[in-house]
This record gives sequence, C-alpha cells and structure tokens, in this order.
Amino acid sequence: MWTQNYDPLGQIGLSALVAAIPIFFLAWALGIKRMKGHLAAFWTLILTLVITTLLYKMPIKLSLLSIFDGMLYGLFPICWIVVTALFLYNLTVKTGQFEIVKDSIAAITSDRRLQALLIGFSFGAFLEGAAGFGAPVAITAAMLVGLGFNPLYAAVLCLVANTSPVAFGSLGIPILVGGQVSGIDAMAISKMVGRQLPFLSVLVPGFLVTIMSGFSGLVEVLPAVIVCGVSFALSQWFTSNYLTPMLPDIISAFVSIICLVLFLKVWKPKTIWRFPGEEETDRVVKRHSPWTVFRAWTPFIILTLLIGCWGVKPVNGLLGFVTLKFPILGLHGNVIAPDTLTPMDATFSFNWLSAGGTAILIAAIISAIILRVPIADIWKIFKDTVKDLKFALLTIMLVLGFAYLANFSGLSKTLGLALTYTGSIYPFLASFIGWIGVFITGSDTSSNALFAKLQSVAANNLGINPVLPVASNSAGAVAAKMISPQSIAVATASVGLVGKEGELFRRTILYSILFAAFIGVLSFIQAHYLQWMIPECVMAETAAETAINAGTGLAILGGIMIAVIILGLLSNKGREPETANVK
Repeated sequence: MWTQNYDPLGQIGLSALVAAIPIFFLAWALGIKRMKGHLAAFWTLILTLVITTLLYKMPIKLSLLSIFDGMLYGLFPICWIVVTALFLYNLTVKTGQFEIVKDSIAAITSDRRLQALLIGFSFGAFLEGAAGFGAPVAITAAMLVGLGFNPLYAAVLCLVANTSPVAFGSLGIPILVGGQVSGIDAMAISKMVGRQLPFLSVLVPGFLVTIMSGFSGLVEVLPAVIVCGVSFALSQWFTSNYLTPMLPDIISAFVSIICLVLFLKVWKPKTIWRFPGEEETDRVVKRHSPWTVFRAWTPFIILTLLIGCWGVKPVNGLLGFVTLKFPILGLHGNVIAPDTLTPMDATFSFNWLSAGGTAILIAAIISAIILRVPIADIWKIFKDTVKDLKFALLTIMLVLGFAYLANFSGLSKTLGLALTYTGSIYPFLASFIGWIGVFITGSDTSSNALFAKLQSVAANNLGINPVLPVASNSAGAVAAKMISPQSIAVATASVGLVGKEGELFRRTILYSILFAAFIGVLSFIQAHYLQWMIPECVMAETAAETAINAGTGLAILGGIMIAVIILGLLSNKGREPETANVK
C-alpha cells in the first residue's frame, strides 16, 4: 500500500505551484503552441507522470495502473457516448432527414442567433439533464453545423452554452455525489446551487448572442434573449429549491423552449442575422407536410424518450443488474487517502446496458429501422463515424488517464488544499477549487467527489456555513466545462475540427474565467453580506439504500418502448406530398 502526501515539499504553496505545472503546460500547449489535442494530452500525461513519480514518490506501477483505469473510463462510457451520438446524427444526415429538420427550424426562425438559443442552450440543457457526459455538446454542435453554422462557431457556442445546466446534469448526479461525499443533505446543496446558477443562466444566452453578432446584435434580439434566459433561470431556481436536484435541467429546458417558441410566434427581430457571406446566397425555406416533419424529427424524439427513460432511477437500476464490475488489480485498495485513512476504490464498471451511450445507440438503430436504412449502410455509417473520431477518442482517453493519475497521486488535492488557506476571501476561491476539478477531470461529478469534503472541512474551520462552499464547488465548476480538454475533444470531434483543440481553448478560456469569477464574487457576497440566501446546513441521514423496484422499472421501460413503437408507426403513416418551395 502507498499513502498519498498532499504536501510533498513541506510548504503547501510551493507544492501547489509544482502540482500546477501540468495544468500550465496543457494551457500553453493548447492555447499558445496550438498543439493538436492528442499530442497536448500525451505530453501533459508524461509530465504529470514524472512529477508524481519524482515528487510525490508514487510507485510507477500504481501510476501506470491509474492511467490505465482512467483510459478505460475514457473509452467507456465517455467515448461510447460520443460515437453513438455522432452515429445517430450521421444517420439523419445520410438519409436526408436532417435537411427536413433544418427546414422545420428555419420555419420557426431563420435568425442564427435564435437558432443557437433553441438548439445550443435550451435543447442542450435538456440533453445535459438527461444524459450529460459529453452528449449535449456532441449532439447540439453537430446539429448546428448541419443547420449551416460555421463549425468553429458551433463548437464555441455549444461549449459556452453547456455551463449553467452542468451542476444538475445527468439527473442531478453532481449534487447527489456532493452530498454523499460532504455528508450534507443533497437538497440543501441543491437549494444553494439554485440560488447561484440562475444568475448565470440569465446571462449565458446573452453571451451566446454577443459572441455571434456583437453587442449591437444582442440589442436586436434582446427580448427573445430575456425570455429564454429568465424562463430557464426561474424554472431552475424553483425546481432546485422546491422539488428535487434531479429535474432542474429537464424542466427548465422544456419551459425555455416552449416560452421561446411561443414568443417567436408573436415577435420577430427587425433584421435576420446570418453569418458573413450567407446574405449573398438565395435562401429558400422549403415547406413540408406535418407528417414529413414529424418523421424527420422522429430520431431525436426517440433519443429524448430513451435518454430520459435511461436516467430514471428504477429503469437505470433494472438495467444495471447486468453491469460487469472488476477491480483494477494492483491499484484497487492499494492507495490510501490521508484525509480519510481509507483505501481508494479502483473498480471499473462496465454498465454496457444502462450507459447513456447504449440508449443513444438503441435510438439510432430504431431510427434506422423506421427510416428503412439497409443493414449494410447502417454498418458503413457506424464504421465511418468511428474512423472520423479516432484522434478525438484518443484525446479523450489520454485526458482521462491524466485525470485519474492526478486523483490517485494526490496532485488534485494539493491544488485544492492550497486554496483553503486564504481566510475571508475563501468563499470567492471556493468556486475556483471546483473549476480546477472540472478542468482536470472534465466532470462536475468528479470535481465534487474530489473536493466536496475538503470544502466542507475548510468552511467549518473558517466559521462559514459549509453548504455555501460545497455548492460553490459545483456552481463554479461548471465554468471549466468549456475548457476541459475532454469537452473540447468532444466538440472538435462533433464538428469535424479534430486538431483544432487549441483554437477552441483560446476562444473559450476568457469566458470560463469570467463565469467562475462571477460565481466566486456572488459566493463572497452571500457569505459576508447576504447570509439569508444560504439555506440551513442539514446533514444527510445515514440510511440503507432502498431496493430497486424491478416492477416499476419494467413498467416505465415498457411504457417508453410502446411509445417508441407508436412513434415508428405514426412516422410511416399518412405521408403526404410536400408543398411547393417558398421564399
């Protein structure tokens, strides 16, 4: 067994400075050197391996095994989600259905700014709430490119949009994990996050529009931006404070989509904004019959149903019964965390049926059957998808290898621990601790698993209500999602820009820092001047886990499958001839 040492140099500030070298190198490699993602990730991993071996005295065997564990997790479920999401999208493109989807969206609005709000922000928030783990960026970025967006713009927009929903992603898993690790009731954390993130949610749609068209462009569509942002933020606040941490994203996404679509029925911008050069093209919006539009949207409707179904606990628990679990021999139980004095778990879970990527794959196969795609063509599209993603998948696996090495070596804890020695300014920096966690791991859930307990202990030592920094860890962490190498790799893969990871990093780093600082300032004000906004710290009750109700899971799963079958039958019934083209 090997015990971690969070302060190998005997001076926490100096130890943190050395621990931060891989992060500085990665930022330099991507942002300044503009190195390709897989190369930047590879050399960052090598540098981290040197530091953990020489400075942290981590045995090389444990280091290599932790990298292997991380790369396995990168391959499944992260890469699995990316591959299946792009496979579904490519199916709709190859069959011509996405052209009809484009026309149907253009019928709502042909303004690129409003399309970005509908798809990138609102629909992406739903996907984050239901699936997470890269699916929102993978699907929405590909959809925007299909609509005619510049690939770089599409990637940047979807990365920035995928911020405020992240803390409640995957049916609230980050909040639930934060409560489990810190010992604080998850609903208390949910309430606090729900009193921070809505302020950011109001601003994000405006940021998206400003990125695209500047401040003058924002002013032109400000009413629609306000409707989108405010409807989402109010729903996020209400759901997180009065319902459950599992539903804020899904409910807020539906509310914002409905409000924005209804608003656009009665309001239109004075000018239709498109990307430079688009104005010269002869744009014709082709009208289709309702049945044709419904059929084209069927793959995404099925995707929505299955992802939502897979995220429901009884269904996920039922499907999880066939999960294969095995320890990483030589690593599992052989690393001791000094703050808990317990061996660290290193068990790989191959949840091949309950994984979100499997739900997406099933949605793709059902869609292919409905669209009557030959089996040979389905297989060819899948192979081409994997081939196109090979470097992106390698990048994701290397990044997760780096994240797991940083975790098992204690390097991540060194960085977080250093920021707790800051006195009254700590509430501001609490968000940056979470920010570091997501930058390294690519996951708000992982960041909370790393730092929630540390945040709670530091808060008690400083006389601060621990609910605030634990919540700030999750709320501030969302800002790093857009610059996490894992997220950037997913984005570049989705829009065909593999090798341009550095360009995306350079375009998003400023927004990331601004968002994290915004949450930090808000947290500081709440800690010292607006304590009434902080909910009471309620500790979680230790209770045995309730057994999964297999009957409930089967009923929900059966109901969804019946709905999918009905959708398939309806989509192939009553196909009418399309109406003439109109301007």
